[in-house]
Amino acid sequence: MRLILIWIALTVALIVPASAHPNIGSAISFAAGVEHPLSGLDHITAMVVVGLWAAAKGNRALWIWPLTFVAIMLIGGGLGLAHIAVPFVAPGILASVVVFGLMVAFAIEPPTWVGAAIIGVFALLHGHAHGAEMPDAVNGLEYLAGFAVATAILHAIGIGLALALQRAAPGPVNRLAGVICVSIGVGLCAGVF
Repeated sequence: MRLILIWIALTVALIVPASAHPNIGSAISFAAGVEHPLSGLDHITAMVVVGLWAAAKGNRALWIWPLTFVAIMLIGGGLGLAHIAVPFVAPGILASVVVFGLMVAFAIEPPTWVGAAIIGVFALLHGHAHGAEMPDAVNGLEYLAGFAVATAILHAIGIGLALALQRAAPGPVNRLAGVICVSIGVGLCAGVF
């Protein structure tokens, strides 16, 4: 448990230097990409809860679901960079927080491919938002790489958190984390956060 907490703390600490020096050559593009998923409670919560859900499902979902999110998010990011419109991006992102939270709260474990499809739909929307909001002064490929890395780290934090919770009190504590995610999602939809 202590090692997991240390790992999570180090992972988060590694994110900070990436955005601390935005004026160094092409690092600005990568740093901006890393920073974007960390700039909104909606993105952070959705990405962490994907990790929670993948860890709760276990087996192949543990790597397929986060990998699906990152891969499809990059496709959405490319669409956003190309200014190709995708409907329902903002409401879909908010819905993703609620839907993923509900999956964890109610311990819903669909077949791996069904979970990947659900995750893929929402990942496309998250990616589109990241790509469409890319600052003008950054390199698109570096920016995409930056937000892919930040997303993978947030998934890893969710997985680490779920594994730690499963050791402490399997089931109920992980479900409580899902309820917290649903509450955040509802709060975001209502404009409370």
